[in-house]
Amino acid sequence: MSEIKTVCVYCGSGPGTNPHFIEAAQAFGKDLAESSVSLVYGGGAIGLMGAVANAVLDHGGTVTGIIPGFLRTKEIALDRVQELIVTDDMHERKRLMFERSDAFVALPGGIGTLEELVEQMTWQQLGRHTKPILIANIDGFWDPLLGLLTHMTETAFIRASLSVKVLTANSVSEILPKLRAAAAPERARTMPPEIARRL
Repeated sequence: MSEIKTVCVYCGSGPGTNPHFIEAAQAFGKDLAESSVSLVYGGGAIGLMGAVANAVLDHGGTVTGIIPGFLRTKEIALDRVQELIVTDDMHERKRLMFERSDAFVALPGGIGTLEELVEQMTWQQLGRHTKPILIANIDGFWDPLLGLLTHMTETAFIRASLSVKVLTANSVSEILPKLRAAAAPERARTMPPEIARRL
């Protein structure tokens, strides 16, 4: 990975009870578009999913939606995206989302969002990828999960040999800079030493 060109966003198909969640999704979509970073997401038109995708599109950005056929009606597939991929099942959806993304961001969401986030963390822990993972902790939404990760570390279920590197951001403005900073060391390692030293 040399730079962040495409970000996969995991988030809820509902709006949640806190209006800041929708506002954050819309603001992040705007940031992606204005930074020429493409969005890969779950393909829905409702909730935070719809908010982030529509914001990218409304500001001239590029969106790829990936949705399994059985959810196309339930989550109301967003047909205005540049690319809508309908998969046979959830496994294919998650594989394509992984393959097409340079980094992963989790906005607030439910069980599906949590499952997708934890899967990427697991794959990173097992050495299957080095793509940045960021938890957008809007209004402390992810505090319970972050507390659980700390507890797992303190009780030695997350050990040094199986460490997990997860970025956190409390505001939308932090997300892309943190992803880019995390990708920069990876880029430097792949360059000739005389070039890497100048970064």
